[in-house]
Amino acid sequence: MTASSSGVGAREPFGSRLASAMAAHGPLCVGIDPHPALLAAWGLADDVGGLRTLALTVLDAVGGRVAAVKPQSALFERHGSRGVAVLEEVVAAGRETGTLVVVDAKRGDIGSTMDAYADAYLRDGSPLAGDALTVSPFLGFGSLAPAVEAARATGRGLFVLALTSNPEGAQVQHATEPDGTSVAARIAHEVGLLNAADLTGVHGVDDDATAQLLGSFGLVIGATIGDAAQRLGIDLSAVRGPLLAPGVGAQGAGPAELAQVFGSARHAVLASSSRGVLRAGPGVEAVREAARRAGEDAASALT
Repeated sequence: MTASSSGVGAREPFGSRLASAMAAHGPLCVGIDPHPALLAAWGLADDVGGLRTLALTVLDAVGGRVAAVKPQSALFERHGSRGVAVLEEVVAAGRETGTLVVVDAKRGDIGSTMDAYADAYLRDGSPLAGDALTVSPFLGFGSLAPAVEAARATGRGLFVLALTSNPEGAQVQHATEPDGTSVAARIAHEVGLLNAADLTGVHGVDDDATAQLLGSFGLVIGATIGDAAQRLGIDLSAVRGPLLAPGVGAQGAGPAELAQVFGSARHAVLASSSRGVLRAGPGVEAVREAARRAGEDAASALT
C-alpha cells in the first residue's frame, strides 16, 4: 500500500501513514498555491490552463519525494467549476504518486452543512477527498463532529485551526472562556482527546512508543507565533497529533524559534512551504531542487 489513499477498507489511519511518510521523506509539506502573481511569474495565464499546468508541474517535481502536498482550495475555486475539476485532478494525481494530499479548504459549519462538507472532502468515492482536510472550529468544536466521524470511518485526518500567525487571529484564538481557558487551549485539548481515544492500547497506555505515535487529528500552528502556546497554557506534546506549521526554515522560523513554539513536540511538526518552493519554477528540476533544499532546512530546524 502506498502512503496515499488506498482502497476502501484497506486504509491505515492518517496519522500512521503521515508518520511513515515523514520518516521516509522528511517533514516537508509543499503547498500548491497558484496565486495570480505566481502564475504570472511562471509565464502562465491566470486561467484554468495556467492553473492546471502549475499544479501538475509541482506534482511532477515533488510527487513521491515529500511527505505531503497541500493544494489551497480557494485558489482553484476562484476559477469556477473548471478550477474545482483541476483540484480533483490534483487529488487524484497525488494519490497516483503515493504522496499524501492535505486539502486546505478550512471548512467549518454546523449541522447538515458540515455533513455535506464531510461528504465532499472526507468520504470514500468523492473526487475532492484527499488524505486530510483543514477545518475551522470557530463555530464550536462540537460543530466538527461530522468531519471527525467521516475521518475516522475512512482513515483520513483533520488539521484543526488553533494558533495561526496572522495578527487578527489572536482576538479569537487568545480569547478566554469563563473558566480562564483560552479558545486555542480548548481546541488543543479537544483534539488531544480525539487522539487519546484512538491511540490508547496500541502499544500500551504508558509505553514510550505510544507517546511518539501520531494520531490522525492535528492542529494548524504558525511557526512564527513565538511563545503564544506557552502563554496560553497549551502543551502541544499532549495533543499527540501532527502539527501543520507554516513558516518553517526559509520562511522565517529557525531552530530557536521552533524550539520556542513547539518544544518537545518538534517531532510532530509537518512544515509547510509554498511560495518558498514554487517561486523556483516553472522548471520541474528547479522546483524539485527547491523542495529538496526546503526539506533539508526544515529537517535541520526541527532537529
